[in-house]
Amino acid sequence: MSDTDINNFTNPSTFILQGIPGLEEAHVWISIPFCTMYIIALLGNLTVLFIVKTEPSLHGPMYYFLCMLAITDLVLCTSTLPKALAIFWINSREIDFSACLTQMYFIHCFSLVESGTFVAMAFDRYVAICHPLRYSTILTSSVVAKLCLAVVLRSGVLALPYPFLARQWPYCRTNIIPELYCTHIAVVNLACADIRVSSYYGLFVLLCVIGLDVIFIALSYALILRAIFRLPTKDARLKTFGTCGSHLCVILAFYSPGLFISLTYRFGQSGAFHFYVLISNLYLGMPPTLNPIIYGIKTKQIRTRLVWLFTHKRT
Repeated sequence: MSDTDINNFTNPSTFILQGIPGLEEAHVWISIPFCTMYIIALLGNLTVLFIVKTEPSLHGPMYYFLCMLAITDLVLCTSTLPKALAIFWINSREIDFSACLTQMYFIHCFSLVESGTFVAMAFDRYVAICHPLRYSTILTSSVVAKLCLAVVLRSGVLALPYPFLARQWPYCRTNIIPELYCTHIAVVNLACADIRVSSYYGLFVLLCVIGLDVIFIALSYALILRAIFRLPTKDARLKTFGTCGSHLCVILAFYSPGLFISLTYRFGQSGAFHFYVLISNLYLGMPPTLNPIIYGIKTKQIRTRLVWLFTHKRT
């Protein structure tokens, strides 16, 4: 590549999203589970929001946090899956450079919002189980609003450096991203410059921010488990543990693949690359799909209200 070509390619006008490298011929078939996930995520999370809004008995801290999680999931899946389906169905691989950075911001911002929401939900369960008599005085509407605002502001500020760091690097090698969407590490890996600042910042967010969230959640559930085992009857212990079981399932589904993907990108891949791409896309697609299903099944109030809605419409 000549010097002139390099200078012209330093700030590419578009990136090319490759999809799932090595599985291009199977894109149409792969689109089926992705489309199914998107439909379930949309219907499930919108249903949760509708039920909580229309049922006065659900207007409490736990359900406000659940609504925040549902909104976050809707933004996450809508910012990634429609473009992925366009790649699968009509081979629409191009994405404008600014649109790529915008998508990057939304992905990282709302992933942090989801992590912060899990912390708030863990705190809610801790207060409900360990300090039930003080629940209404600790988690007032003002406190819930401040927690939600703090989660959103923290996430918005911490995600801002991602697109700014990605924009400053020269891209003189290629503009092909071997992914279905624009993440920070996938984009900056294409730069022909020393990207250690980007890599270090990503590790800082992963270890210091997400890591602290995981520690707070683990501490909350350790205290919750201690309180559960102190309950007098086995039935009471099982009922209380069942209430927390849905939270633990959702948390594991969110953090486990995210940690795997982030570390894999930074420290190398020893297997087929399309496997990592599939995992990374499931990471953003599965939680929005599973969260409303898990909470709908495990949360008695939501399940009861949903059954009532269906039976009421039939009559």
